[in-house]
Amino acid sequence: MKYFWSLIFILTVSLSFSQVFTSVDEDSQVEEPISWDSHLEKENDSIYKISFTAKLEKGWHLYAQDIEEGGPIATNFTFANAGVAFELVGETSEPNVPTIFDEVFGMEIKYFEDEATFFQTIKVLDKDAVIEVEVEFMVCNDTKCLPPDVVPFQFSVADNSVNKGYANENITPLDIQKTKDLTLDLQGWDAYKPEVEEKDGFLTVFLLGFLGGLIALLTPCVFPMIPLTVSFFTKGAKTRKQGLINAILYGLFIFLIYLLLSLPFHLLDSLAPEILNNISTNVTLNIVFFIIFIIFSFSFFGYYEITLPASWSSKMDDKASSIGGVVGIFFMALTLALVSFSCTGPILGSLLGGSLSSDGGATQLSFGMGGFGLALALPFALFALFPNWLNSLPKSGGWLNTVKVVLGFLELGLAFKFLSNADLVEHWGILKREIFIGIWILVGIGLMLYLFGLIRFPHDGPKKKLTKTRFGFGSLTFLFVLYLIPGLTNSAFANLKLLSGFPPPLFYSVYEKDTQGPLGLKAYKSWEKGLEAAKLENKPIMLDFTGWACVNCRKMEEQVWSDPEVYEVLKNKYILISMYVDDREELPEQEQFNYVRANGSIKKIKTIGDKWATFQTVNFQNNSQPFYVLLDTDLNLLNAPIGYTPNEKEYLTWLNQGFQKVEAE
Repeated sequence: MKYFWSLIFILTVSLSFSQVFTSVDEDSQVEEPISWDSHLEKENDSIYKISFTAKLEKGWHLYAQDIEEGGPIATNFTFANAGVAFELVGETSEPNVPTIFDEVFGMEIKYFEDEATFFQTIKVLDKDAVIEVEVEFMVCNDTKCLPPDVVPFQFSVADNSVNKGYANENITPLDIQKTKDLTLDLQGWDAYKPEVEEKDGFLTVFLLGFLGGLIALLTPCVFPMIPLTVSFFTKGAKTRKQGLINAILYGLFIFLIYLLLSLPFHLLDSLAPEILNNISTNVTLNIVFFIIFIIFSFSFFGYYEITLPASWSSKMDDKASSIGGVVGIFFMALTLALVSFSCTGPILGSLLGGSLSSDGGATQLSFGMGGFGLALALPFALFALFPNWLNSLPKSGGWLNTVKVVLGFLELGLAFKFLSNADLVEHWGILKREIFIGIWILVGIGLMLYLFGLIRFPHDGPKKKLTKTRFGFGSLTFLFVLYLIPGLTNSAFANLKLLSGFPPPLFYSVYEKDTQGPLGLKAYKSWEKGLEAAKLENKPIMLDFTGWACVNCRKMEEQVWSDPEVYEVLKNKYILISMYVDDREELPEQEQFNYVRANGSIKKIKTIGDKWATFQTVNFQNNSQPFYVLLDTDLNLLNAPIGYTPNEKEYLTWLNQGFQKVEAE
């Protein structure tokens, strides 16, 4: 159990970022660096040998069948009807190649390049047998991995033939028809096909991470370490120059340690561009993190301490003392990261979880972690350069515990964001918008009472006269609570623009609403019904690819769509079709189907989100949200699709350009 919290630190950061960063496919094209071929060879009346040959493009590799847990997806052959029409003779063989240490996965792994052939011997029991085999595999290159895929084969013993793809009894005519229905006959796509844009927002998230690091400096876990550590370097070194170099190295290593924590998520991003978004909308994980943040908040309140195993910091401290030199300084920095975990872990996860920025995935995570590490590292270098500044530092005392308790209230409020995500995706209805805001009001009142000294926590010192600082922050909290109160009403003031994206959407309300669309707009949740309405009303269509847990989607709706001019255009000139790609509600059984890819593999379409996520990817080669497309009823693109556009005038211009093209026709 004690090692659980070390994993939570990394997972917290991952989930926090995935809440606000929707991954995008970096090259917007489907890559297929591997092709499969197979043959059935007769050896005698009952013994046959099946071969499976994978051909890979240069730089790509395919993994072996036996991979340790924690590694990549192993190649796996599944023989569906073995033991009935035929028997397997031995195991599936593969090329004999040496294992190689894979730095990404940190283990010895066997993989194949260029070409690999697998063999399976079978004993046929029924001469009319059709042998069904599925090959599951994953391919990677030096920079990324593609999502695991499945390629099916059917072998006819009587005809000695091979068919790649699913047999007719597996893929029904309904599957084929629904696959075709999911693909639009778009007109004008070549002219408006969006080019890959450079990611922006990195500076913003870096600064947010830096701010989080500054807050972490003001906690009891870190602040007292500054004068002690700087004095150690400046006074313990033989020369002032050497002490200065050691202190700067110490700060540099702190920065690098936090930056390195983000590296595993670059692998997650490369496994599948939508993986971080999938994590953020996973109901179980959101509930788990709701519980974790509640635990963190009560730890900050002082009811218990959450720390990494003491043996870890002791070992690092021993190594720092025994090794010395540059390596010893590194272990000192690592010791600080471990002993300060109970303060830095929750702050980093919470602050960055609440940050709002543009798309960027794991790269943006690295910028945030780098900013956090830099803020922690700077004081050690600066105070070593200017040791006289140490005299101006405030003394450690009760104010450090006050900072910690305040952060505990922030943790408590953010915890309900995770629960809200799960509630939205599953449509439980337990955290409607007004209930969510009501909880935040209660948290705000609790924080206000604490700052005014009316309630106390275990680690608070003797009660003293209210300081100007506490009174000021208490007053700001009071004003924030007043700002939240209109959110409990059904009035025009309920749209709390400053918080767009955090509370549930306006239409997810305890009050009866005329429509289930954002801001009271009529929004169709089905492409088919929306297209029918557009033809009936002779209006163009705006496709709104969105998500229940998509923060930037809520910001667009509550900050941009709420602009009077934008709202009027959306309401009167377009048919709005909102497609929630993270909706986990299962489709009716008769609407579930197997989407058949061009290579013969399938994707199971079971939920509403499965359908609309596939619809977006197939037709627009994009899987980020929000994503907006303007079409006429003949499926002509009216202009280039766009994503998150926080400028109301720019968005209005885009809407008007599309409508003007319809009028011109």
